Amino acid sequence: MKKILLITTCSLLLFIYSIPSYADERYYHPSEYSKEEVLMDLFLSLLSPHIDHAVSDFYSNLLTESPMVYPYQISILNMKRIGQYRSFEFSMTIEVTPVVGPHIAVGKDHLTFYIAPGVVTLTKFKHLESYELPPNWRDIIKKKNNS
Repeated sequence: MKKILLITTCSLLLFIYSIPSYADERYYHPSEYSKEEVLMDLFLSLLSPHIDHAVSDFYSNLLTESPMVYPYQISILNMKRIGQYRSFEFSMTIEVTPVVGPHIAVGKDHLTFYIAPGVVTLTKFKHLESYELPPNWRDIIKKKNNS
């Protein structure tokens, strides 16, 4: 009986550990409740108006309603200091998922910013994906001119 229980347990453990994980490992996530997490959240909150402006500008050609990006829908892909040690110029690339209404995702985008004291400049906006809106939200899609 013990052998059967041991074999079953081992088989179950092997099965569980062989299931692939689709969690995205490329994003850095600081430890929960750490000072680093607080600083990252503070930084993204300060950057948020610049993100919203860039997203609103891009989607204004596609939608009649401006999407929002919530801070928890921002993933930092890359941050680097430009120049020498302790320079205060940075390049940062993020991935955002803009939403409309009750958190309906409209797309996925990469934004790269140049950041220096008193300066935040969008240097690159790359639209990666557009998501289909549910039928009751399709009226916000702008019609294309066939001129």
